[in-house]
Amino acid sequence: MKRIFNPSSVRRPFGNYNHGLLVPPGASLLVTSGQLGISLEEEVTEDVGAQAELCFEAIKAILGEAEMSFADVIRISGFVTKREHFADYMEVRDRYTLEPKPTSTLIVVAGFTRPEFLVEVEVTAAKVF
Repeated sequence: MKRIFNPSSVRRPFGNYNHGLLVPPGASLLVTSGQLGISLEEEVTEDVGAQAELCFEAIKAILGEAEMSFADVIRISGFVTKREHFADYMEVRDRYTLEPKPTSTLIVVAGFTRPEFLVEVEVTAAKVF
């Protein structure tokens, strides 16, 4: 079982995540590449929430291939192009994450490989046996 760490000497998390998770020995580890908000048909919407949804759906498919779920995600790294995108991104992130909540970092970046991309998400997951 994963152990959660939110020390009383550290400010509580800003949202639905934990400051630390400890994964016990013997767990399987999965690391994903950053997923972008692009459909199989190569379509990119201008809506950051819709792009985030595509990112998390891609991650869900990768987790499924590895026989994992969002309950196994221990770390999320999200990248957005504007601070104004935080709320829409976090609303989508919070719908997908399960207990125990993973650790999470959200960074504002200047851009991605194509200017229409507004968000990118990568995760690390650990399945405890």
